[in-house]
Amino acid sequence: MAPAALLPLLALLAPGLGAAPAACDRDPARLWCRSPDVAAACQAPGPGAHPSHPAAAPVELSLFYESLCPACRRFLVQQLFTAWLLLPPEALSITLVPYGNAQTCLMHEAKNFSTYFPVIFCLESGSSVTQTLEACLQVYAPQLDGTRIAACVQGDTGAALMHRNAQLTEALDPPHQYVPWVVVNGKHTDELQEEAEASLLGLICRLYQGEKPEACGSSRTPEARPRCRR
Repeated sequence: MAPAALLPLLALLAPGLGAAPAACDRDPARLWCRSPDVAAACQAPGPGAHPSHPAAAPVELSLFYESLCPACRRFLVQQLFTAWLLLPPEALSITLVPYGNAQTCLMHEAKNFSTYFPVIFCLESGSSVTQTLEACLQVYAPQLDGTRIAACVQGDTGAALMHRNAQLTEALDPPHQYVPWVVVNGKHTDELQEEAEASLLGLICRLYQGEKPEACGSSRTPEARPRCRR
């Protein structure tokens, strides 16, 4: 054991050996950073550091719709596409389940959501969903082959894709009663449907558990729209 006379000298030469543990035990954690030696000894995070948290999961939204339904077209163009443009992918994940061969074949050929969704937006916002595919492809996805999509629509692949979507729709719980039919995080309720139709952006901003995107500051509640009854 060091002689008592040497203890003050040891404290001066190696302050972290004596002062830091005492400070860790005595002082609240917010004061540990007042000294670099104390911060290091107490294993306090450096400036700007934050405790690690698991990333928040995106809000999962599935839309079951008919491509020629006016209410579906309105919801997709005015609500869903707008929310997709404004929100980052970590906040919103979208699954489309359309009833319409052209759109299912488009999704099959494009594979990537960010490729086919703008084309679907173009189709749904135009005057004729069935006659504007080639023009929409030229504007939003010129890399896609319209001939291949047309062949899919008219062939067995298109029929199989539509059958799969029909199965997904029939498996809904509760069963869908109208379109557009919105499922949020695996659930459908009247309240979620009404909120989605009134302000989808506001709904996603409310449900997302991560840091709120900038667009959430501008969400509003427009008038609810009619639906296409089955």
